[in-house]
Amino acid sequence: MPEQRIPRADGDFAAYANHYYEAVKKFYEAQGLDPDLLAPLMKALETWNAAYPKHVAARNAAEAARQSKDAAKRELERQIRPVSAFIQTYPATTDTDRAAIGISVKDTGGTPTPPPASRPLLLVESGSRLTHRLRIFDERATDDGGVGSPRKARPRGTLGAEVYLAVVAPQEQPPADFGNYTFVRTVTSGSAEVTFEPPQGGARAAYLVRWVSATGEPGPWGETVTATVAA
Repeated sequence: MPEQRIPRADGDFAAYANHYYEAVKKFYEAQGLDPDLLAPLMKALETWNAAYPKHVAARNAAEAARQSKDAAKRELERQIRPVSAFIQTYPATTDTDRAAIGISVKDTGGTPTPPPASRPLLLVESGSRLTHRLRIFDERATDDGGVGSPRKARPRGTLGAEVYLAVVAPQEQPPADFGNYTFVRTVTSGSAEVTFEPPQGGARAAYLVRWVSATGEPGPWGETVTATVAA
């Protein structure tokens, strides 16, 4: 019958194993048993005690590297957008330039693409730790100016939905000033994930979303949506 008291979690197992060896060693000494019988156990413990801290350090380093990568990506995207917007509106920019750079090529069909008229509707799912799943819909405008049933497809002629974020304390209200929100990304597929740093667990995330046309012209803001960041 296998020993049932051996912990499965690594941290608990490390404490248990070291205590176990010392207790067994004392038992062997008290019973007058040959301590050399414990040599394989001691060697296995030494191997574990060397390997486990290396694993913890590597795991922490990987998490730190992921957070650094995500922060660098957010900052780079934030710097890319204003440069792209400038190039799009610069008088000498051609479609050949746009294609070479990798930004949206303006509609050359003869009819300019107007800014999006409808607003995005945002649903935030927060079931996972330090992660929000965003689902973005379009409010379908009716002929009389009202709002019909939402649809998943983004409005025709749009590149996607720009997502902006502000993280506030649990009881704090979302910022009223758009300048206090940080650009996260442009969502083109209707859904996306947003990840947070461990210290942000338990805080409230406030989202502002708007459609943006293929030529970079934004539409009206959707309603501010908030959700708690699961710690």
